[in-house]
Amino acid sequence: MSTQTFSDLQKIVHPSNVKMNEPLHNYTFTKTGGKADYFVTPKSYQEVQAIYTYAENHHIPLTIVGNGSNMIIKDGGIRGIVMTLIQLDSMHTNGEELTVQSGAAIIQASRYALENHLTGLEFACGIPGSVGGALYMNAGAYGGEISDVLKDALVITHTGELKTLHKDELELGYRSSRFSKEKLLVLEATFLLQKGEYEDIKSKMDELTFQRESKQPLEFPSCGSVFKRPPGHFAGKLIQDSGLQGKQIGGAQVSTKHAGFIVNVGSATATDYLELIQYVQKTVKSKFDVELETEVKIIGED
Repeated sequence: MSTQTFSDLQKIVHPSNVKMNEPLHNYTFTKTGGKADYFVTPKSYQEVQAIYTYAENHHIPLTIVGNGSNMIIKDGGIRGIVMTLIQLDSMHTNGEELTVQSGAAIIQASRYALENHLTGLEFACGIPGSVGGALYMNAGAYGGEISDVLKDALVITHTGELKTLHKDELELGYRSSRFSKEKLLVLEATFLLQKGEYEDIKSKMDELTFQRESKQPLEFPSCGSVFKRPPGHFAGKLIQDSGLQGKQIGGAQVSTKHAGFIVNVGSATATDYLELIQYVQKTVKSKFDVELETEVKIIGED
């Protein structure tokens, strides 16, 4: 680490928004993860561009994290600059269009849509990620996904250039997108919704919230659904049928409430999580000859 880099970053963003050797477990839903060399929270698109350009010009690795909901950061932490856009969280409507900055929680976007009598985002009322993360993963739940309602996204390319990309250019697939393949950063997303009745929208959101709270282990820290749905199967059922509910390594446990979740039941490390994920994959492969692919993003150093 370099005090010069630290000083340079403090000239780009407010000094209070740059930290050195910052523990990342403070920013992940699992409450695990090592330290970031430099941790920055820009408050404007211009600051984001300047950080991008600085990292590129100085050959410093730059890692973007959302709100850490569907992510495991390894115990060795992350070298270089870690940037989060959680300060960029404003949203506004224009007729039936809802534009949201990428640092906002997708849950908050669904509630804002409700307040403005707009229907289409109800499925997202229980997804814990940021809007940027939701686009990155083409997040979905209860029969809906981001690609159903997205119009376009304002992005930054690896060179720091601003571009608006239409939904059709984003290669949105099952838990995948162009963002996961290229160095593109979402700054804001515009959703195309429809006018609806407030009570109808709220009723649907209340029902989905009840389903989520009754089925998911929200009482413990977790990274959400760990595995993608394998073709022709459900990951949670395969894990349950493998007799793995309650299986624990260190402080990480396969949830007894929903087998598709791995929860932190007490001082788990990222290594505990990764070892348990590998154990689950190996067991399911052995019993059912099905490869479980992780949905959660795993980054950082051992």
